[in-house]
Amino acid sequence: MSLPHAILTALLEKPSSGLELTRRFDRSIGYFWSSTHQQIYRELGRLEQAGRIRALSPGRPARGSKKEYEVLPAGREELAAWVALPEDPKPVRDPLLLRMRAAAVVGAPGLGEELRRHLELHRRQLAEYLEIERRDFPPERRTDQDDRLRHLVLRGGIDLESFWITWLTGAIEGLDGPDGAV
Repeated sequence: MSLPHAILTALLEKPSSGLELTRRFDRSIGYFWSSTHQQIYRELGRLEQAGRIRALSPGRPARGSKKEYEVLPAGREELAAWVALPEDPKPVRDPLLLRMRAAAVVGAPGLGEELRRHLELHRRQLAEYLEIERRDFPPERRTDQDDRLRHLVLRGGIDLESFWITWLTGAIEGLDGPDGAV
């Protein structure tokens, strides 16, 4: 149920076309809630049909013009109600952890290489998050409530990537045999 809420959030931040939304998902919301372009467009249609968003009328009709959406009061009410709902944490479903468990049963050829690959991916993601923090959340901007909340979400991503880097580093060290290879 969260994709419509992610779209409502993004549209409340800035009315956008479907293409602009998918780009924004790729650059920000997608870091913690990913979705395909097709899913976003399909959900825009559902939200519009449900009366939660509407397409803005273009100033001048032009061939190939993008349809831009804005949130209606019903959409804002839906999002506010959703924000207020309690929700339990979801269990972790990570294929790498399952593969490691399976490797305990069938053997682990190539597992060390895969762990190192994941470690590099998490290091790159952490570097990207830290750059976003440096660029978008300098200390003087952290006084605004909206910015503080956005920064907290980013800090969650930073902390999560830091966790994975620490865990993967330990896992690689723990699995390395006397010859240094998993």
